[in-house]
This record gives sequence, C-alpha cells and structure tokens, in this order.
Amino acid sequence: MGIHYPAVFEPQEPSGFFVRFIDVPEAITQGKTTNECKFNGAEVLSHILEEYVEAGREIPSPTQVVINAHYIAPDAKVQAALLVRQARGNRSLAELARALETSWPAAKRLENPRHYPTIKQLEKAAAAMGKRLVLAFE
Repeated sequence: MGIHYPAVFEPQEPSGFFVRFIDVPEAITQGKTTNECKFNGAEVLSHILEEYVEAGREIPSPTQVVINAHYIAPDAKVQAALLVRQARGNRSLAELARALETSWPAAKRLENPRHYPTIKQLEKAAAAMGKRLVLAFE
C-alpha cells in the first residue's frame, strides 16, 4: 500500500502545465512536460507534507478517485513516515517502542519524514504492527 495524491495538470499558454494537488492545496508547481510535472509534483508534495508533520498538522488522506488526475507519491522517506503513522493507528508511540524493544525517541523517529530509517527498522516496525514491508520501484 503506497500513498499517492491526486494532482491536476492544467495546460498553460503558451506551453506547459500548472500542477495543483486536490488534497494538499499548498502543494503547487509547474512543468513543461507531464514527466517534469510529475517530478516537480513529487518534490513539492514531499516538502509540504514534511512541513505538515513538523507543524503537527493533520495529514490529509488522498482522494481515491479523481477523473483525469495524475496520482503522485511523495519521496520514500516521507512515504515511510506517513505509512508508519497510518499503520500505528490508535496505538501510542510508547506501545510501538515497547513492541520494537526500543526507546520512545527511536520509535518517534520512524514517523519523522526527515529521518532515514533502514529497511530493517521498517520491517521490524511493520511486524510489530501486524503488517509486512513491501517495496516497489515506480
């Protein structure tokens, strides 16, 4: 399960596209081609979601079906932090730390999008939450 947010590419004159995210209104960018829009979109989406986490703002869930939208994922470290937070659900960080046999700060770092967790840490966290880690290249 990945996290992909819908983005709308609006054609601009004389060329290129304006990119806006349905669920993250602060995440806007542009590009000359759709590939450039997707790259720029992932970059700005990652940055804005990092800011949401730092500010303690609620992370919006991606809208699932938007006609003519391009679904874009944030970078891997942001996505990992959001997936850990989502999988944890109502469990406290203290509960997660106990299940991981680690400290509360170490468990909290797993939900920090500026932290680079190892695959081993993510596998262990997934197992502690009754999940399994699955990787994919896009």
